[in-house]
Amino acid sequence: MTSTLDLLIIGGGINGAGIARDGAGRGLSVLLCEQGDLAGYTSSASTKLVHGGLRYLEYFEFRLVREALLERERLLESAPHIIWPLRFILPHEKGIRPAWFVRLGLFLYDHLAPRRKLPGTEAINLTSHPAGRILKPGFDKAFVYSDCWVEDSRLVSLNALDAAERGADVRVRTKLVSARRDGDAWTATLQDVQTGATEEVRARILVNAAGPFVADVLNSKLGLNTQKGVRLVKGSHIVVPKLYEGDHAFILQNQDKRIVFAIPYQGRFTLIGTTDIPIESTPGKVEISQDEVRYLCEAISHSFRQPVTPADVVWTYSGVRPLFDDGSINASAVTRDYVFDLEAANGQPPVLSIFGGKITTFRRLAEHALDELKPYLPGMKPAWTRTAKLPGGDLPDADFERFLGELRIRYPFLSEPLARRIGRAYGSRVREILREARSMADLGEEFGGGLTAAEVDYLVRREWARTAEDILWRRSKLGLHVPKDTIERLDYYLAKKKAAIAAQ
Repeated sequence: MTSTLDLLIIGGGINGAGIARDGAGRGLSVLLCEQGDLAGYTSSASTKLVHGGLRYLEYFEFRLVREALLERERLLESAPHIIWPLRFILPHEKGIRPAWFVRLGLFLYDHLAPRRKLPGTEAINLTSHPAGRILKPGFDKAFVYSDCWVEDSRLVSLNALDAAERGADVRVRTKLVSARRDGDAWTATLQDVQTGATEEVRARILVNAAGPFVADVLNSKLGLNTQKGVRLVKGSHIVVPKLYEGDHAFILQNQDKRIVFAIPYQGRFTLIGTTDIPIESTPGKVEISQDEVRYLCEAISHSFRQPVTPADVVWTYSGVRPLFDDGSINASAVTRDYVFDLEAANGQPPVLSIFGGKITTFRRLAEHALDELKPYLPGMKPAWTRTAKLPGGDLPDADFERFLGELRIRYPFLSEPLARRIGRAYGSRVREILREARSMADLGEEFGGGLTAAEVDYLVRREWARTAEDILWRRSKLGLHVPKDTIERLDYYLAKKKAAIAAQ
């Protein structure tokens, strides 16, 4: 057994990775374990937005919206390669919400927090604006406002990478078997999911950031009970061939007063979501139902001239949001705010459990979590992440297009789409992949979609990728762009590489 750690973090989603990064940067010894892949559950199944949460204003979540708007600006500055501005068109539909009500909400959205980089709201006339040609007749006016796009699973990987570079031990395919209080620390048994090997570790503090499994960790792994509950809500998305030209998104008011997004996706597609379906027990992987597919198709077809049917769907994904149970009857009204449960009665070693949260506020959540733990970590350094860049985000003036131009000059053999994709994915770290390459051949075997052996090797070496699924669906979204034989070829390459490493 090794020496006692400061933090043992359970869960490799955005909250766990964010806390690991912040803690390691404050000089703490940190071990993060994730039973699957980083962002393997909820954090890769979002609507891919860094946003204030316009609809949360309807539920008077003013503190959450203000915090999210502040974080939106900070994240845009810290990771301009994977986060960028996105304009949203909100058509006004009579009979759902009055125009004055929507206008008031957007005014608050523009002014609840300082806005330095993003343009404010404007009203447009759909009878003359190009967006009107996408929508059915009857929509006369709309509002246009700003939020941001984010590559969600890459955000998790970059937080884990930053944590590791600051000294954290990040382990994927490693699950918590059990943990018990043992004197002044926790003794936890961890198991390598692939080999079955177990190991005991000691930690002063256990952080339960297991997302939808947070209650399961408390009850079955730690043998504890808490009065705070988790509300599990499934959110599903569909992807269809591109429905319209342009780089703007739509936010549509559905007849049930929920909203549905239509967002440009991966150049050739439109992303549509999301649903809010309460579920009773913690599942493993979840899948979209046919009712959800129909719901999303009907929501788009209600507003768009071009109808969408289930036959148009080329890909779907679903995730379970672990929301704090605030007693709301309507799943859409359940708070998206985060809640902490710190249990350290009678001087026992603490366990901090995270309920709820959203991608946009992960950095503040992590900072807040460590503030909660300060009394137990007197030597901890001050907070530091507010202005820190994420790996690859140190682009001059946070200007991605300028960076892309310089990248293409340095590596002229890259096509514009490929340079843009890998530039977006890795930012300044892309040079660790391209190195001194002077042609595509120098990057090794090509697996389709511009994915090369050099990129795969980097993801294995630096970002904990282990399988074709990790690479094609979480470290990238190339699964939508590669030939059918890519998975087989990629798994063969990864197995051969693993065997070569084991033989050394």
